[in-house]
Amino acid sequence: MTMNTLAVATENLSRKYSDQMALDRVNLSVPEGAVYVLVGANGAGKSTTFKILLNLERPTSGTARVFGLDTGLDGPSVRAQIGYVPEQQETPYPWMTCARLLEHVRAYYPSWDQSYSAHLVESLEIRMTKKSGTLSKGEMRRLQLVMAMSHRPQLLLLDEPTEGLDPVARRQVLTLLSEHLSDSPATVVIATHHVYEVESLADYIGALNKGKLVAQMNRDELQRNVKRYQLEVTENWKAPSGLSATQLRTSSRDDEAQWTIVGDEQEVTERLNASGAQVKHSQPLTFDDAAFVLLSAETSR
Repeated sequence: MTMNTLAVATENLSRKYSDQMALDRVNLSVPEGAVYVLVGANGAGKSTTFKILLNLERPTSGTARVFGLDTGLDGPSVRAQIGYVPEQQETPYPWMTCARLLEHVRAYYPSWDQSYSAHLVESLEIRMTKKSGTLSKGEMRRLQLVMAMSHRPQLLLLDEPTEGLDPVARRQVLTLLSEHLSDSPATVVIATHHVYEVESLADYIGALNKGKLVAQMNRDELQRNVKRYQLEVTENWKAPSGLSATQLRTSSRDDEAQWTIVGDEQEVTERLNASGAQVKHSQPLTFDDAAFVLLSAETSR
């Protein structure tokens, strides 16, 4: 992919707080029009990445670009193209009613679609006369989604978009997001712990672990390169060094083992066979299971 085809591109992006590295040389590549799922544990750097893309924070080193614009130099122009749902479910103006808050936000976006906003308000059951400071977490999250989507931005940054929602509201939000993508061509980056919820939407996945982007691939690559292997092994067999692998279980006789391994299937099979194991069969994982493997697999030594 070239810079011209990327909605989001970072190069060696790093952010350090005191002696803690929140982001460590992250090279994020999000193609235009894609739904990119960013996974990682709390503190992995997902929210920090979003804040740098919005120029709400500055990187310690490296660069970040949105549609070719340097976020550090063109912050206002970048933010005008982004709809953002932050991780925090708080309102900046708790004394404003929901209606007044939407009116306030609308003033910043010439592209605000009032009829679409009204549709979102109705679909998400926003109580317009209620003060935003009295909303529950779920109500605030629904209002944040209206604010993020109503101006039909080219890029949506959604940080745990279904957090605080009940199961019915979660389904409704995901349905609205799917409809939004059909009606308003956009790039979406979703940071979430609930990977299974967005599996049907996802085109790409990136895995952040302790500030490092440990994996980044499209859906087809994920299916090809993250698999569960059923092995026939000898006593005291060990996985070859250098494989990104996680042992799942062994048989009671210790002659069979099941591993999840990240890598090209042919190369992995050749290395396993050379180590004394026989590959009986392999199978791809669900998107959710594969995401977990990318975050948990350790390089065997």
